[in-house]
Formats: sequence, structure tokens, C-alpha cells
Amino acid sequence: MQTTQRTSGGTGSWRAQDALSRPSRLSKLLSRLGFGAAPIGNLYAEVGEDDAQAALVAAWKGGIRYFDTAPYYGHGLSESRLGRAFAVWPRDSYAVSTKVGRRIEVDVTRTARINDGFAVSGTRAVFDYSADGVLRSFEASLQRLGVERVDALLLHDVGRLTHGERHGAMLRQALDEALPAMAALRDAGAVGAIGIGVNEIEVCEQILPRFDLDCIMLAGRYTLLESTAALGLFAQTQARGVGMIVAGPYNSGLLGGAQVPGSTYNYAPVDAATLARARKIYSICAGAGVDAGAAALQFPLAHPAVAAVVAGLRSAGEADSAAVRRDTTIPAAIWNELRDDGILDPSAPVPRA
Repeated sequence: MQTTQRTSGGTGSWRAQDALSRPSRLSKLLSRLGFGAAPIGNLYAEVGEDDAQAALVAAWKGGIRYFDTAPYYGHGLSESRLGRAFAVWPRDSYAVSTKVGRRIEVDVTRTARINDGFAVSGTRAVFDYSADGVLRSFEASLQRLGVERVDALLLHDVGRLTHGERHGAMLRQALDEALPAMAALRDAGAVGAIGIGVNEIEVCEQILPRFDLDCIMLAGRYTLLESTAALGLFAQTQARGVGMIVAGPYNSGLLGGAQVPGSTYNYAPVDAATLARARKIYSICAGAGVDAGAAALQFPLAHPAVAAVVAGLRSAGEADSAAVRRDTTIPAAIWNELRDDGILDPSAPVPRA
């Protein structure tokens, strides 16, 4: 298996030799709160073009300058919608990450209202970790985004939970083909940083010692609900100079509501035990008059390994709410009570009031 050496090539806002290796420096390049653009790719339900653009404008007005997307999100729709917003913003004023690992194909048989979790039809997404697949996917993303480079390129959804029995073969191809192709793009200056975008801790720990990553986007595994499992990974990434971006701070909707928990967790209906744990979080926050969503959004940012948190947003109202939540002052007593009730790991850093 091939291993790359980190080089200093690149003209993007993240330089390859130190992009994300110093989260404090990265915070000057990324907004700490990022716009997760899967929802404006019609995740689970249609979003009108005007509503999608209003969400992006509201995010911009709220100081959000980091936008994360993928070809998978709406089978290109999310990237295209971002591209229309990027057309009026100065390129050096924002950062964008997208992903490779799936190719989007025409499939006229896909006529259901929801395909691959998105309200799109006539296309399908197919996993492809080949070097050629990476390059083709990246070129298509540049076209949809209307940019000549991206600040970070992430290999999407490599992992055992995603691929099951095929995990070993997919991981080998990722290490032998996909990641080297991404590193070549970084060295050529078309990409500022490379990494993986996953929901699984195990695959992060498998890849870290075998390939020189700049960053990892980890979704849903370091939240108010789950604060222990990722701590060991964070120690490894800090030691290796790999920056962490935390996505899914609301655990796919469970912690997103202001008053009560949502009904989904890990993109599926929530189980009773997890819902009970979420209700305890909401009860503690309500007792102090605090928006549980604000606590969920701010918690991951307290860890020194974390450069940014990315929340999925689909409307101007959600973008406005996220900016308010980012700026809300949360009493220290909240974090102490969450620890005392066994919700937060005692060693997990918490925000300062």
C-alpha cells in the first residue's frame, strides 16, 4: 500500500504542509461554524431554489464562511446551488470542502420521490474509489461549484458500517488509488487539504497510520450525546497534526430542536434508550433556560482538536438560528450538571462561559 509525504504545494487558502495541522491557525481560515449543504440538496424533502439561496445568504450574513458539500448530496444539486451563491462572493472570502468516492450516473428508472435519501430522480450514486473515479468526480464538482480549486477534498463514507463485507476491499482501494489521487491534486494546487469524511471512528484509526491525511470530518460521533468514543481518536489526530472537523452536532436531528428532542438519530427513527438520554439533556438545559441546540452546537468546538463544526441547514430560519446558537452564552453550570448526570465524559473539554 502506498503512503504519501506531505508537501508544500498548493495555492488554496489551506496550505498542504500546515492546513488543519494547527487548529488555532485554521480557525483564522475557516469560520468555526460551517454550513452543511446536504439539506439544500433535497435531503429527505424538496427545497426550492429560492429557499436554498435564501439559506446561503442568511448564513453569509451570519458570518458563516465555510461550506461543506458532496456530489452525493442531491446527486449534484447541492454543489450546483452552492455554485450559484459562490458566483457573487469573492473566492478568497470563503472556504469550501467537497467529497469524492461516489460517481453520479443517469438512471431513468430512478423515479421514486426519494432516491438515496434525496428528493431527486433520474440519477443514482455509485461508490467508486478508483483513481480515475476520483479525478472524474472532482472535475465534475469543480464545474458545478464554478471554482478552480477547493479548500479541502474528502473521501466520502469509507468504512465498515457503510460497506459491510466489502470493507476490506474498499479500504485497500482507498489507500492504493483514491487517497494517492487526492494527494496528487493537493500537490498540484487544485486542493488545499485532503482527508476523509465519515461517520465511523474505526476507519479513521485504520487510515491514520497508513496515509498522511490533513484532516478528518467526523459526523455524529462527538456530540453532547456521544462524548467519549472519539476522545482517543482526537488524541491521535493531535499527535499527528491532523485537524478535525465535527459534522452532525445534532445527531441527525435528535438534538436540533429548541424545546424537545427530534425523532431521528443516525438517519433513522431514534430508539427508546437514546431518546431517554436526549430527554435528559433537554431537561437539564430547560432548567437553566438554555436552548439545548445551542449547547449541542457549541460543545464540540471546545475541544482543541476541533477546527470547525458543520451543521446541516436548509432554510434562512435555520441559518439564522445556527448563528444565534453559536453566539449564545451558556452558563458553566450546564456543563457541570451534564457531567454529574453521566451525559458528558468527565475528560471532555467544555466551552467557557
